[in-house]
Amino acid sequence: MARRTAILIARLIFGGAFLMAACFKFADMGATAGYIALIDFPAPLFFAWVAAFFELGLTFAFLTGSFFSEAAVISAAYVLFLGFAFHGPSRWEENPMEFGFFVDHFTFIAGLLFAAVHGPGDRLALGWGIDWKTFRVTRADPKTDLARRAP
Repeated sequence: MARRTAILIARLIFGGAFLMAACFKFADMGATAGYIALIDFPAPLFFAWVAAFFELGLTFAFLTGSFFSEAAVISAAYVLFLGFAFHGPSRWEENPMEFGFFVDHFTFIAGLLFAAVHGPGDRLALGWGIDWKTFRVTRADPKTDLARRAP
């Protein structure tokens, strides 16, 4: 029971973090685009919208358990990109606090990778995923699929 509860709380935290990020982007898309422009990334307004909808997709995956492991791996790569792009070594001399922000991304990545391996659990999870051997969308059987069930 405690493990299932912990998995559900972790899914809520992951989903909530990405939902909050998406809401902040939607609330002031111009400010988000301006922040993206600060790192000289091309087409900042376009990528601000892309990021907001991408984060909504991640929210859906974490809260429903659909494509959970895939979303966790993709979001780990996304968080790694964000860490280097917005808080990477080029910013540490200007503001030493940026190093702490950078390191925080790695603790989040560690949790995402751990979640990717262990899956969404067997409660309140739709269980849709990709069978990488056949490249087909499948629904996991929580009784037999160890990567998608609570230990």
